[in-house]
Amino acid sequence: MSDNPASTDEPQNPAQQPDPQPDPLRAADASGIPPRPPLPPQAPDYAAQPPYTAPQAPAYGAASPQASGQPASPTQPTQPYGERAPEPAAAAPAEGGKVGAGKIVAIMVAAALVGGASGLGAAAAGGSLFPAAQTVVQSGPTTVTVNDPDSVNRTTAIATKVLPSVVTISASSSSAGGTGSGVVLSADGYVVTNTHVVTLDGATDSPDLKVTTSDGKVYSAEVVGLDPMYDLAVIKLDGAEDLTPIEIGDSAGLNVGDGTIAIGAPLGLSNTVTTGIVSALNRSIQIASSAVPETEQDTEQNPDDENGNGPFQFDFGQGRQQSGSAGTISIAVIQTDAAINPGNSGGALVDDEGKLIGINVAIATAGGSSSSQSGSIGVGFSIPSNIVERVTDEIIADGAATHGLLGAMVGDAASQEDATTAGAYISEVTNGGAADAAGLKAGDVVTQFNGVPISDATDLTAQVRALAAGSSAKVVYLRGGKTASVEVTLGELAP
Repeated sequence: MSDNPASTDEPQNPAQQPDPQPDPLRAADASGIPPRPPLPPQAPDYAAQPPYTAPQAPAYGAASPQASGQPASPTQPTQPYGERAPEPAAAAPAEGGKVGAGKIVAIMVAAALVGGASGLGAAAAGGSLFPAAQTVVQSGPTTVTVNDPDSVNRTTAIATKVLPSVVTISASSSSAGGTGSGVVLSADGYVVTNTHVVTLDGATDSPDLKVTTSDGKVYSAEVVGLDPMYDLAVIKLDGAEDLTPIEIGDSAGLNVGDGTIAIGAPLGLSNTVTTGIVSALNRSIQIASSAVPETEQDTEQNPDDENGNGPFQFDFGQGRQQSGSAGTISIAVIQTDAAINPGNSGGALVDDEGKLIGINVAIATAGGSSSSQSGSIGVGFSIPSNIVERVTDEIIADGAATHGLLGAMVGDAASQEDATTAGAYISEVTNGGAADAAGLKAGDVVTQFNGVPISDATDLTAQVRALAAGSSAKVVYLRGGKTASVEVTLGELAP
């Protein structure tokens, strides 16, 4: 046996034959305590080595502390947006925790996506793109939460851009109350929403309105004007300033399949973001509305259901139910599968650049139910931004908006005897009205209006109402099996 008790070159028990490769777990001395495992051949003695010293990284004079992954020095001056920083002198990195440069870039690139490809290209070129005032993560009660900045996507950037332009509206009267959403039109507090939100579906014409902005500020508001025929309204926030107006897009340029994001306060849950696509364009729906004056029935359409019952209803907010109907309205809408629930009414539908393309107004319900418990089934509707812009401009300027009048009674062509095509069947023409002046006659079937295909009476009524009084439109129609067209100057729907 070796004189060195720690040696592992030979077995501890000379009575046993050594294994070809000694197993330290099997070998034991008389005390029964196994020896320590053998060291690898020529194992270095780390204790005898001097402490490891990392090589000193070169100091690059043009690099900022952020670019090397270090936090900015407290004394480092802020560089104005759009100007290139001067070459700083080489300095040791500041002490403290590291902030990954990749995370900063991820947030900045996500914000650039909203600005389009030109901004992203400039980033790739190394230019200074992002103003100091632009932030992706907000603080306070309305945060866009980013737990993993490395995975920030386009939706996060769009939500960050749009949320400051979306508000939550609480409307109440002596007998009812509910919540909805709204979209900021101007820095001094003009906000667009739905008529059914601020009137509690016709229950009051003088509601008590409280509006909460995305940063948690609460304002009182007054109604500027109502447009029940397209279920739009404009309110004005008292004492508001420096709000963030929405950027309005062109709804006429949309394609089916384009991305959509709905932002609002479903069930009172403010700053809720949902995504989807444009499911259909040039869709028209007929909705029962108690906000429509009893004397203002739709004189151009013979509704299939005079009670207005159907699969479509306003997405009433928390605490609201649809009340008895005084009439129906026909409106042209964008159909989307972005989740729209009660309380999203009046909120924003935006495109993949964060531009407003619609005001959320209604949802479809399974089985035609009008229950207050109804929610999104993936079929939601928004009033196109081009219509919203026209109506709100008129309301702000004049307190009310106008709507076109064709001057004819119409029904569904497909329901007529011996029908051969879909369209809007003219059953009666009003003497001296717009249709009469243009030469349209009873028995004509309108198949296109102002470039939009017409499949039934609801389509035609919705498209006529979308235009202002006095507007001109091209009408394509069938008469005696032949196609013809005529220019019509619309009359004005009585207020």
